[in-house]
Amino acid sequence: MSGGDNSRGGKSSKRQGKSRVKPIGRRDTPAKKAQNSPKKISNPDEIRLNKFVANSGVCSRREADLYIQTGSVWVNGKPITEMGYKVKLTDEVKFDGRLITPEKKEYILLNKPKGFVTSTSPEKTKTVMQLVANASKARLKPVGRLERNTTGLLLFTNDVDLEKKLTHHKSGVRKIFHVELDRNLKFEDIEKIKNGIKLQEGFIQVDDISYIEGASKNEIGVQLQSSKNNIIHKLFEHLNYDVIKLDRVIFGGLTKKDLPRGHWRKLTEQEVINLKML
Repeated sequence: MSGGDNSRGGKSSKRQGKSRVKPIGRRDTPAKKAQNSPKKISNPDEIRLNKFVANSGVCSRREADLYIQTGSVWVNGKPITEMGYKVKLTDEVKFDGRLITPEKKEYILLNKPKGFVTSTSPEKTKTVMQLVANASKARLKPVGRLERNTTGLLLFTNDVDLEKKLTHHKSGVRKIFHVELDRNLKFEDIEKIKNGIKLQEGFIQVDDISYIEGASKNEIGVQLQSSKNNIIHKLFEHLNYDVIKLDRVIFGGLTKKDLPRGHWRKLTEQEVINLKML
């Protein structure tokens, strides 16, 4: 019996001996401190300014730091030279005076239906933004505008440079409209429009105007480059015609082919290149 007791006691002694030895490199104290230390919560809506600049495609992040130090980057109208400065995605950031965005460039083409306002305001009940809400997570903006009852092609993008280029009055972007009037258009009135008409907005001259082949004389095709709002309505109203329907069928080489009314699609890479070359 005593021998058995000694044997158990020996094992117990060994276990106790082992428990007294502290393993090298294993200490519990720092781990406990790490668990108790407060975690830094980052704001998902904020981004470092150098990353914002780099993501816009202007330069690398390291180069962005140098540009920030020299005052080339402005946020909400003020130059920022602080390293590590954070901005919100909604802030206005300019690099050398040019507005930039960290988002991937997106280009969406919509075949606008009747009854939608070309507005980005959430206060409006029916806007074109609702029609492209699922097209992209980027902050898209319509390029130019179409009136509420005007249908047809409307481009959306977050590419600020391209948007400004396409809406500039000297851009030369080709736009073709299918116009339906309340009565047949007289041939002499076609000639007047071809020669140009002086309106309050200035002297307006279309690139081309003609009857639509196979249709009645109240259906007209009009090609022009002017970016003035509602200009086609005003042209025909000046000659005592009412525009019943107005549909933009071509915009800068883009067409409505395979794009049903109310639907959208992304531009192809080649289509984007073509627009930038206009």
